[in-house]
Amino acid sequence: MRIGTPKEIKNHEYRVGLVPASVMELTRAGHEVLIEKGAGLGAGVSDAEYEAAGAKIAPDAAAVFSDAEMIIKVKEPQAEERARLRRGQILFTYLHLAPDVAQTRDLMKSGATCIAYETVTSQDGGLPLLAPMSEVAGRLSPQVGATALQKEHGGRGVLLGGVPGVAPADVVILGGGVSGSHATAIALGMGASVTVIDRSHAALRRLSAQFGGAARTLFSTAATIADHVANADLVIGAVLIPGAAAPKLVTRAMLATMRPGSVIVDVAIDQGGCCETSHATTHADPTYVVDGVVHYCVANMPGAVARTSTFALNNATLPFALAIANKGWRRALLEDAHLRNGLNVHDGALTCKPVAEAQGLSFTPPEKLAA
Repeated sequence: MRIGTPKEIKNHEYRVGLVPASVMELTRAGHEVLIEKGAGLGAGVSDAEYEAAGAKIAPDAAAVFSDAEMIIKVKEPQAEERARLRRGQILFTYLHLAPDVAQTRDLMKSGATCIAYETVTSQDGGLPLLAPMSEVAGRLSPQVGATALQKEHGGRGVLLGGVPGVAPADVVILGGGVSGSHATAIALGMGASVTVIDRSHAALRRLSAQFGGAARTLFSTAATIADHVANADLVIGAVLIPGAAAPKLVTRAMLATMRPGSVIVDVAIDQGGCCETSHATTHADPTYVVDGVVHYCVANMPGAVARTSTFALNNATLPFALAIANKGWRRALLEDAHLRNGLNVHDGALTCKPVAEAQGLSFTPPEKLAA
């Protein structure tokens, strides 16, 4: 199979879909790999390293999209990239379609077979291709929140860990999954006072066992969220419903109860955000203020640490990329129900039920198309 990786063009996105080690594995399996010139520079990978691993360097994105049978990316294809997709081509990347009607429409129109990292599952019920970036985003969230709390960035002027004689910041984390647990670890490490709110008893028990009494754990209700958001210096939204739009847990009314200069970091913004006042921002302009509350809603947070993120992502995606390339998408999906869950769009049909429900579109079971 001919596999292509273009340079990411989303604002301040420096990650890349394949690293040289992945290229070497694919070429050793008999596949041809095309890498757009300069695609890996943001992650510290040169064209020469790709060539040494067996890749061919394509002059531009147009050449990659026109020649490749499978496109491996990181972020969802932008409008100009979607226009280059064609029927029969495979797209393997993050999509996050639920809140993105325009992307869904364009992918269906393209006729391409689109497999989303974020809905591939594992035997234990996890999301193995989303987990690495959730870990990165979770670990970044207290860091960017601490910066936003600084006075010059519009925050309250509160140090996350406090100092002797002055209380640390109150951090409230909504969601105790992968992002939430990693955010908890870093926030505690920075000396903050941390409360995690989740409606999964299993998650709360896991967090309690992991952190002991260092982090408070609370069962999620609207009243609990409202009470603790009102007193928080930093709220980290880390809720996830696989494939679906994030629930709006922080309402506009709750913002009025928060202290001026407090901060919301909405890690769930890829799926539409868990705050009513959230809208996607970029690394170039990461924050905005609503009712005195600073919002950080960068939709590609892991892009800030592109090298770490790129290598972590490739560690997870490579086995699936090899399966698709070696077997073809249809056989690979038929033999692996977890990879089949990643199929979101095929030849104009929408195959991810949460996306169909979010957008009011008809749903076709992926196993029907794979068969």
